Amino acid sequence: MSTAAENQSARLREVDEPQSQVVRFEAGNALKLDAGVDLAPLTIAYQTYGALNAAKSNAILICHALTGDQHVANIHPLTGKPGWWETMVGPGKPIDTDRFFVICSNVVGGCMGTTGPASTNPATGRPYGLDLPVVTIRDMVRAQAMLIDHLGIDRLFCVAGGSMGGMQVLQWAASYPERVFCALPIATGARHSSQNIAFHEVGRQAIMADPDWRGGRYFDEGVRPFKGLSVARMAAHITYLSDGALQQKFGRKLQNRDAPTFSFDADFQIESYLRHQGSSFVERFDANAYLYMTRAMDYFDLAGDYGGKLRSAFVGAECRFCVVSFTSDWLFPTSDSRAIVHALNAGAASVSFVEIETDKGHDAFLLDIPELFATTRGFINAAARACAIA
Repeated sequence: MSTAAENQSARLREVDEPQSQVVRFEAGNALKLDAGVDLAPLTIAYQTYGALNAAKSNAILICHALTGDQHVANIHPLTGKPGWWETMVGPGKPIDTDRFFVICSNVVGGCMGTTGPASTNPATGRPYGLDLPVVTIRDMVRAQAMLIDHLGIDRLFCVAGGSMGGMQVLQWAASYPERVFCALPIATGARHSSQNIAFHEVGRQAIMADPDWRGGRYFDEGVRPFKGLSVARMAAHITYLSDGALQQKFGRKLQNRDAPTFSFDADFQIESYLRHQGSSFVERFDANAYLYMTRAMDYFDLAGDYGGKLRSAFVGAECRFCVVSFTSDWLFPTSDSRAIVHALNAGAASVSFVEIETDKGHDAFLLDIPELFATTRGFINAAARACAIA
């Protein structure tokens, strides 16, 4: 079997037989979607780290971003690379697995074992494809709540995440305020801007324009829209970086050559970098899942669910918040975080706010940023003292 075929086989196994813990909910316990339908059966794939204490008071839920998954702090089964937040989560780290029981589930609509468009539809025996109902951030959070119920946890000590994960954190605080002691939304917003929706639409159209997309039925026809998904990833990745970081790292440097080729080869290092990002992404991600998850982010508008008043989403919120933004993040700029903080203040919530100066752009929440580590550690330690967690 060729390497490409082996990779595809491994991806397909992860969809229905993930190398994770799994819980399955049958028809009697369906997930009620915002689209107005019940999703059942439902599979949720998740990872845990650390141990749950006797009081079940030390659980931290990590919510992953668009291109993340449940593999927060372990070797990824497809790529062989470390977990996406191993800088933050682990023994002795800001989210300390020697003290806390850390949970992360693959979101509904994903492609790493939780029910998504690549999962087998029990009604047909074929992948759902576009037959899967469109999901929302609130649907993702409802599914997480089902998992937390299954684990026997009444109240989470903390919910944390960045970007799309931060959206889930905010939704948790709004939907289940009594079940969250503290919340850490990072590099996120209470709604998606028109510019963000526009970038997502470019990515979706790139996927759907690929001849191998086949109306979302590519699995049935033994092909994959690699080119379209790669372009979608390239376009999105630009938004995760800052102009300063790109200029500092790449500038106008040529890639393994002394002069332009006067062709459409990757003459510049930045071109080669983006092509690598695109080609490596398609090895671990499903194109239809990208459609579903970007659409979920686009639909997210927390204020819209409360008559256009964001403060109403947090009225009576009992949990304490720490909102974090980065100066060079133009995907979710600091103004988005300030809007959240103002709404929390108007709702009389306990909130602190930290804007971290960095040229790393939106992706800063995934990188080695000492100020982020110090902020997270200080916030969690203070909350743990208030919650009497040793």
